[in-house]
This record gives sequence, structure tokens and C-alpha cells, in this order.
Amino acid sequence: MKLWGGRFTKETNELVHNFNASISFDKKFYKQDIEGSKAHVTMLAKQGILSNEDRFTIINALEQIKLDIENGTLEITDEYEDIHSFVEATLIERIGEAGKRLHTGRSRNDQVALDMRLYTRDEVLEINDLLKELLKVIYRIMSENTSSIMPGFTHLQKAQPVTIAHHFGAYFEMFKRDRSRLDDIYERMNYCPLGAGALAGTTYPLDREYTAEYLHFAGATMNSMDSVSDRDYLIEFLSALSTIMMHLSRFSEEIIIWNSNEYGFIELDDAYSTGSSIMPQKKNPDIAELVRGKTGRVYGALISLLTTMKGLPLAYNKDMQEDKELTFDAIDTVKGCIALFTGMIDTMKFNLDTMEKSARRGFTNATDAADYLVNHGVPFRDAHGIVGQLVLYCIDKGIALDDMTLEEYKAISPVFEKDIYEAISLNTCVEKRLTKGAPSKAAMTAALKEYKEYLGL
Repeated sequence: MKLWGGRFTKETNELVHNFNASISFDKKFYKQDIEGSKAHVTMLAKQGILSNEDRFTIINALEQIKLDIENGTLEITDEYEDIHSFVEATLIERIGEAGKRLHTGRSRNDQVALDMRLYTRDEVLEINDLLKELLKVIYRIMSENTSSIMPGFTHLQKAQPVTIAHHFGAYFEMFKRDRSRLDDIYERMNYCPLGAGALAGTTYPLDREYTAEYLHFAGATMNSMDSVSDRDYLIEFLSALSTIMMHLSRFSEEIIIWNSNEYGFIELDDAYSTGSSIMPQKKNPDIAELVRGKTGRVYGALISLLTTMKGLPLAYNKDMQEDKELTFDAIDTVKGCIALFTGMIDTMKFNLDTMEKSARRGFTNATDAADYLVNHGVPFRDAHGIVGQLVLYCIDKGIALDDMTLEEYKAISPVFEKDIYEAISLNTCVEKRLTKGAPSKAAMTAALKEYKEYLGL
């Protein structure tokens, strides 16, 4: 059944109907469509455009349709073009003439714009909550590992000693920014397009602010053409989801590296790993690899929607229907990835001795050896060269800086004294870095206090 057939003398070609139809994916909107219709008829009755009797009849029938869909007694079938047609046709079938009044002062253009905003608004909140759960796990790991030393890296080369708390704190900041972006998107998108009509409003005396308030929006949209053709909020949302996936992918890459035999920093729980069909010794980080792989899928949704929108004139165009499947898939992908990643890091174990030995053997305390010389009057550029010689000597001998004798130190520079060993101990290297954001226990304790307040723990 079509709700627009009066102008046409022939039935739509079946292939055209299938190509044009969106019900296979926009049936996700049935709750939002029904809620929007309830708001619309309530406003129509308030304005005297619809009788209170019709309002009562329509709302009761809409609530019953929702109940029947959810309990499985009413099936959403593909004979309808979209979810809006399905709901309205079912309503008319059940209550007759009153149902035909539902669409007064409304177009499918502002209707679908409303449904998509309502749906997206809920998903923004849900993804924000999932990120909060991830941050709680990161917070727990940080709070338990303020003294757990590991190498920090640049260029994937061991650079300076840090702690697990410090390393994970970088990801805490990333995901905290992601939540902030979602908050911004929610605030910007939280305006109601219902009542914009097809593009030019309506002659009916609608109270759009009332409808917006009924649906818990901050207000009504300001321009009816923009109301039905705006997809900026979806582009912003997909951009934010892409950034979330980028952060998850970076983190996954490190998990994959740390899980390798060569590093051995962590052990993933069996529940978040898989084996090989031929190599019995294998324990593969499949979840981390899939999160890394699915990142491109979410990027693709963003680029697709940007490409779809780039040449569209005002106002609504059918091209915009392409926003839904892309967004739905990106949302489902991100939600699944966050949930699985959270479980994976929550259950993984750290090989603390291996991580600390890696830091020691990687000359991560070389900078502190140079600082020692500077503090004893050696110009930094000279100190840099001296420590470079120390490192070459250690590489040749197969030892760490900590393993050198004082005589070996003095043979390269007479400035070195016995206190060099304390100066280059990994604990000293970490704990003397006290500035805000640094890895010392004092600095991390201060950060954790702020994070605890942020999470409301």
C-alpha cells in the first residue's frame, strides 16, 4: 500500500519499488516513528486541528501497534515502502477515518528527519555509556599499576621508562575526549524538525515548540528547508565514531604487539583469544585484530555520507536515504567493538617482570644518564655524546647501563661517581618526573583523583 498514489495511473515497477524502498532497514525506527506520531497528534489536538476524541483513538491505536510489533503478533512486511507507510496504513486499517488524519500538517520528509534524530540521539547516549564502562576498566588498571614499570616508545623504539598507569592514562584521555565530542554532538543535534513539512512549513497553526518539548528536544529547528535536508549531525556523529575506532585500533595494535612472543608483555584471557586449526601452540589476539580491521568499515560510512551530501541542492533528495544503512552499520560496529575491547582488557594479565626487564635492557634510562652528567657540569651536547658511547659499549658487551662497573663508567668519563647507579635506576627515572601528566606515582595519583571524580566513582 502506498500513501501517495493519487497522482499516478500505473503501479510502480517491482524493481523500482524494491530499489526505492527503505523498510528493510528503516523498520528499526518503529518506536521513534510511533513516538513522533503521538507527539504530532497531541499537538494537533492542542491546537484545535484535531479533536480530542481523534487524538485519544489514534494514540491508543499507535500504542497497540507498538505492542503488537514487540510481542510478534504484527509483522513489518516489505510490501510497504517505509516504516512510516507501514505504521500509517496499519493505523488506518484498524481505526478508519481517524487514522487518515494522522498526517495532517506533516510530510514524510520531516517525519523521517525526526525519526533519524530520535534514533541517533539514543545511540549517542548509549555509546557514551559504553565508553564510560571502558574508562572504568582503564581506571582500575591504572590504579593498580602506578608503580609497574614498562618501556615507553617512540618510533616503536624503546625510549624512556614509564608505568602501565601512565601508558593507559594516554588512552583514558583519548576516550574522555571521545565522550566530550559525543556530548557536543548531542547538544547540537537536539532540535526538533517535526513541523517543517516537505520543505516550506505548513499553513496549519502548528506549535512546533510544544512538539519539541514533548519529545525532550531543546527546541524546534529554525529553518524548514534545513530541517529536512540537514545531515550534518550524522556526519559529525560518524566522524566521532571514526575517531573512537581510530583510538580503539591504536590500542588494539599495541595489544597485538604486547601479546607477541617477542614482547610477552601480556597474556590475553582464553575467552578473548582463538587458536589455529593446524598449529596447536597458537593463541591469537583475534578480537584486537578484528577491532583494528573494522575501523576501516566505520571510516567508509563517514566518507560515503560525505560523498553523498557533497552535491545535493536544497532541500530533500532521495539520495539522503543512503544515510541510514551506513549509520546503522557504523553504530552496531562501534558498540560491538567497545564492548568486546572492554572485556578483553579487563581480563588480560600483565607480565610485570618482563615489562620491567624490557625497559632496563632497552637503555630507557640513557636520557637520565645524560641528565646526570649535565647536573655535574657537563654541557648537554657533550653529555649526549658520552652516553652514546656508553650505549655502544653496552651493546658490544651485551649488557645494560646498570650492569657497567664504575671503572667502566670512568673509562668513558671521569665525571661519573658511585651515585650514577641511583640516578639511572628505573624507579628514579620514573619517580623524579613530577610535572603534571608525567609518569611518577605522585603525578599519576593526582590524575587518578581527577579521573575518579570524572567517572563519579
